Amino acid sequence: MTTHDETPKDAARRLSAHMIAKGYAPAGLHVYRDPGGVPLFYRIRLKHPETGEKWMRPMHHDGRAFVIGEPTAPPAGKPLYRLPELLADAGPVYVVEGEACADALATLGISATTSGSAASADAADWSPLCGRDVVFWRDNDGPGQRYAEAVTAKLRGIAASVEWIDLAPLALPEHGDCVDWLAQHPGATADGVRALARVPAPELSPPPASPAAAPRVILQPACDVEPQPVDWLWPGWLAAGKLHLIGGAPGTGKTTVAVGLAAIVSQGGRWPDGSRARAGSVVIWSGEDDDADTLNPRLRAAGADTRRVHVVARVVEGGESYPFDPARDLDVLRDALRALPDVRLLVIDPVVSAVSGDSHKNAEVRRGLQPLVDLAGELGCAVLGITHFSKGTGGRDPLERITGSLAFGALPRVVMVTAKQEADSDRAARRVLLRAKCNIGPDGGGFAYELQQGPLPDFPGVEASRVVWGEAIEGTAREVLADAEAHDEERTATGEAMEWLREALSAGPRPARDVKREATDAGIEQKPLRSARERLGIKPQKAGFGSGWVWALPKMPQRSQDAPQNGWASSGTSGTFAADDGGAIEL
Repeated sequence: MTTHDETPKDAARRLSAHMIAKGYAPAGLHVYRDPGGVPLFYRIRLKHPETGEKWMRPMHHDGRAFVIGEPTAPPAGKPLYRLPELLADAGPVYVVEGEACADALATLGISATTSGSAASADAADWSPLCGRDVVFWRDNDGPGQRYAEAVTAKLRGIAASVEWIDLAPLALPEHGDCVDWLAQHPGATADGVRALARVPAPELSPPPASPAAAPRVILQPACDVEPQPVDWLWPGWLAAGKLHLIGGAPGTGKTTVAVGLAAIVSQGGRWPDGSRARAGSVVIWSGEDDDADTLNPRLRAAGADTRRVHVVARVVEGGESYPFDPARDLDVLRDALRALPDVRLLVIDPVVSAVSGDSHKNAEVRRGLQPLVDLAGELGCAVLGITHFSKGTGGRDPLERITGSLAFGALPRVVMVTAKQEADSDRAARRVLLRAKCNIGPDGGGFAYELQQGPLPDFPGVEASRVVWGEAIEGTAREVLADAEAHDEERTATGEAMEWLREALSAGPRPARDVKREATDAGIEQKPLRSARERLGIKPQKAGFGSGWVWALPKMPQRSQDAPQNGWASSGTSGTFAADDGGAIEL
């Protein structure tokens, strides 16, 4: 099945397969639609049958395939859940926390909606409730109270009336909601729900600001400031309290490089120039790579002290778990980082996720990245964001090649780029890390590196890639990139596909359809991909009875003269999602 005919339930299962493999069961697939009923995005919901822990992720179609994440929201905000049904019913509207609660009331014939989780009120478009009578049934906990207050504040002045269900007579358990109440009252009807006691929504208007609280500008005399040296983690490359960026084309190993740098910090190892790193803790958030099968193996392969490396897994609020969003949850992350006494490096991959607005607008990118700059300065750690090059930008200044607004290259104090260089008469093919910009030290120069992949000791069947650093490189990033791209133009389509395929499979076997989809996204056509597969000796295999095809690099030869050191090779479910039916795709 190709991504063009992949159904939402198939996509949800594909995108949550790594969690299903950990024992989580599909619990729902909720559809957010526009006023005309066209699906805009989905919310995948899984639940572990033993622990009760929830896993939720948004999903949308980006024009080529279903991917994790939400599309860019309209200027007015994200649509409310069950919006078409909401617009078709002129009666009172019940607002609840979470799609499952809205669906439960809808089954009784009650018009119900939500903006999603307890932290979603500000991002939603509440205008469809203009002139409507609204009844809020909140969850019985602190986050539920705050969500009710936030929504009530949004509805002041636009809704005809706002009332809250009186929770006191309902005897709900801690964290209980309308689903729990309906479970306790299986014979409940719409009339019975409408008869529940209500109270007027509380007045939430803040008191007027006193003159003493009015904003004022503080002017700092220069004579009162004592100059301080830059606190370098890696002199000239990584500085404490500053924002940094790594950008490059797909397949150059940006994330593997970042993991390698993180490993050096964690163990107090040697930087590529031979200088010694001061050991400290590292925190990594990745919106693209799984921790168990990608990040953790790469960290171990790089020699990281895994006791000092922490991966941002999720946010827990009011007993509910939801994915960390760097555009929304930095305050929560700040609290977690403060609990670590020696945080030296924070990695954000991809950094564009920190921007909630249009990533191509200068002002919105600066507004989105500034909290990262502030976080770095407040905690005294280096923040390293990872991003891509835009297609068709060869020959331009490296900073102009960063995907999105120019602010992505302007705001960081240090910008690094990665590239591949083809072999020439006096050296072999290699990858390079270059310093494209440094506002707080010298720029230019860089280091060669190669990516090696091989088995992870003590973990049978697990393979990972790692960075092996090489010689120092002279010249500006623009000069070195121009040289690399001059060679690139001479490569055949099959050669490009071979290099991409080696990188894509460097961590081990992968489903063939995922590889083909990612190749298409990278601009590689199927014919050269097929030729590359054959030239690399990749033979499609069945993963098991009833499973799809997988691709894997062939085992490396083990002859003494060419066997890679330590086995490392160099490289220049339960439950199913049901069909779409209304607001929720049920199980």
